[in-house]
Amino acid sequence: MLRSPRAIFLFAFVVFAIPALAQTAQTTQTPPRPTPPTRDAHTPGYVAAAELPDGTIPAASANGNFIIGPTHSPAPEAVEHEGVPKGTIYEFTMESADSKLYPGIARDAGTRGSPDPADPAKLIVTTSHPAPYTRHVAVYIPQQYVPGTAAPFIVGADGPDRLMFTALDNLIAAHRVPVMIAISIGNGSGDAQGSERGLEYDTMSGRYAEFVESEVLPLVESRYHVRLTRDPDGRATTGGSSGGSCALIMAWYHPELYHRVLTYSGTYINQQWPPNPETPHGAWEFHEHIIPNSPVKPIRLWMEVGDRDLFNPNAMRDNMHDWVQANENMARVLAAKSYDYQFVFARNAAHVDRDVRQQTLAEALEYLWQGYGAPKKGKGK
Repeated sequence: MLRSPRAIFLFAFVVFAIPALAQTAQTTQTPPRPTPPTRDAHTPGYVAAAELPDGTIPAASANGNFIIGPTHSPAPEAVEHEGVPKGTIYEFTMESADSKLYPGIARDAGTRGSPDPADPAKLIVTTSHPAPYTRHVAVYIPQQYVPGTAAPFIVGADGPDRLMFTALDNLIAAHRVPVMIAISIGNGSGDAQGSERGLEYDTMSGRYAEFVESEVLPLVESRYHVRLTRDPDGRATTGGSSGGSCALIMAWYHPELYHRVLTYSGTYINQQWPPNPETPHGAWEFHEHIIPNSPVKPIRLWMEVGDRDLFNPNAMRDNMHDWVQANENMARVLAAKSYDYQFVFARNAAHVDRDVRQQTLAEALEYLWQGYGAPKKGKGK
């Protein structure tokens, strides 16, 4: 019996296309995001921490673990004040076609990936592909900067960070931090595994720090006629969520470039993609193996997590997707290795909580820059 071309097409679609679509749906559907539970700062296994009176924050000179909240009022440094010298903010864009290190990828909208049946710690992503992006960069130059001098600076993820610029205006004017430049770098778009942002921020390697060093900082210096210090003690990194883990990754893999790290809700969890056999659990490896088993590095770290921070936000059930547990583990291993660090557990706080940032960022920056410019042992000033 002869079939029409239309009948043949429909038959072929049923035989070949529908199973393929079913397979795609099975491996890329986005699971519902569970509501994070509220964690108790005194949960067994969490680090012992000093509980501060509501509305107060730790001293900028204090190492260790602290509990703050539930009230989070903005610090005076979080708002503009009349008479305080204002820095100048410049902005420019970078195109993926001009990058040798990050030519660009993207994951199809509405897709995530599926856990590897043979290893739930791995996510299989089949919908990531090359794609262009435009990156936005904001540069803050304080009014007090003296042209021609080598300035300390801080590099931030997911820019622009207007709160950072305002806080620096106030802190620099009060002589509580050095006169520094801030470079707030936008990500290459997307989020998590298979995205450009995920590739940049969650990869356990020195690649992102090398990108900043070779492709971003030279543009800042040439465009705005500033000099950025080469002294790693005068260089800091910061970010929230995956931008936070990226901040530590930059300093860890390139301690000759950065010594100071500030993170909110750091994604010290298993989110690296593509998988790397040297660090199979992504940034979870920091507290699982890397920091405990490595010589102490010259890194000073300020970090925060909220009691309602993220918990198992995707299809993976590998026991490595609890942001609170990850940051608690970080505090424990940092203390065991005698790092200079301050860890803040914030009650009544979500992921990269805006109110907590307004309350704590100025103190965090002041803590971060403790000791800068002090004589170095055996080397003088």
